[in-house]
Amino acid sequence: MIINVLTWLWLSSGILLILFVLLHSPKGDGLGGLAASGSSMFTSASSAEATLNRITWTCLALFLSLSIILSAGWLR
Repeated sequence: MIINVLTWLWLSSGILLILFVLLHSPKGDGLGGLAASGSSMFTSASSAEATLNRITWTCLALFLSLSIILSAGWLR
């Protein structure tokens, strides 16, 4: 019973992690950014971006923790 709940939680956190990573704004300009001035490279993140970072890291920690718990077989 608990393994099934943790498995569904693991799958949900994996899907949410993918969505949160895709929601992030792109950080670089690619190779075109090499010729541009470096002033735009050191801007601070907005509060929405900081919140999204926090949610993404929390989801990653949950996903990795559940991966270790489920694969180690500690609950059997």
